Amino acid sequence: MGFGLARCTRNPERRRFLADATARTESVSMSKSLIDLISILDIEPLEVNLFRGVSPQTSWQRVFGGQVIGQALVAACRTVENVEQRLPHSLHCYFILPGDPAIPIIYEVERLRDGRSYVTRRVTAIQHGHAIFSLMVSFHADEDSAFDHQDAMPQVPTPDMLTAEEIAKQPMFKEMPEFIRRYYESDRPIELRPVELGRYFGEKIDDGRIHVWIRTAAKLPDDPALHMCALAYASDFSLLDAAMARYGRTLFDKRMMPASLDHAMWFHRPFRADEWLLYAQDSPSAQHGRGLTRGQIFRLDGTLVASVAQEGSLRQRREKPAE
Repeated sequence: MGFGLARCTRNPERRRFLADATARTESVSMSKSLIDLISILDIEPLEVNLFRGVSPQTSWQRVFGGQVIGQALVAACRTVENVEQRLPHSLHCYFILPGDPAIPIIYEVERLRDGRSYVTRRVTAIQHGHAIFSLMVSFHADEDSAFDHQDAMPQVPTPDMLTAEEIAKQPMFKEMPEFIRRYYESDRPIELRPVELGRYFGEKIDDGRIHVWIRTAAKLPDDPALHMCALAYASDFSLLDAAMARYGRTLFDKRMMPASLDHAMWFHRPFRADEWLLYAQDSPSAQHGRGLTRGQIFRLDGTLVASVAQEGSLRQRREKPAE
């Protein structure tokens, strides 16, 4: 079975990998992020089809949606025989209740189908005896096809043009609120380099199309399933921003209460999550307190590797009446 990297903390292979990663912290400043990401995705097997995941220590009041997606996908992968030959090709999920980061999350996997070409799993995340998240994921063995096409990658500045040093040279950077700078400069498992910086100053994006370069903060092992789980984790970052870009608002707007409702993802072609990927996002519709957002994820060479769709709640905070 594939995805053997992080199957159990007692696994000698995992112990060696973590020891190597820990040793690299002296010379590679981002190694801590790698350990954090591996630890987040390293769910603990409790029983057949039953796993336990934990949340990193952060100031967030609820569990990050991408974490639950990534951990649930790991749980599903762990139940598929020879997963490296039948990798995930699509996932569909619902966020049911906010997750509590202070307690573990239990993941229960149902084996719905084990076919020759396709495998199907359903995963339920549970806290306090209630389902907080539900995932359906399908796995497929690659096959030959006469059809092979994709959209072209948008033309945007490359990530090396969007380093902190390059951005700092722009006059607007000095005016950027400090908490936004900290968000993008902080030591997190995923590096983010947004393209349209003006929207953080209230600039409206008329067509609602925004772009963010993403990658894991450090190198990952050569495990295709792990890279898919890492990208699933990252796919929830900033997606609802696309619904607010037309109005000059962002997820940092304290007047807003954005929350993911559902999430779907399709994997198209091979990639590495530790290499720069362009996350091109847009929002075709928003109404009745909800916004629909879409994303296409490209490799640097223009190859389309994944597509994402998400609907989210976009409520405005109600002002307290004056006393």
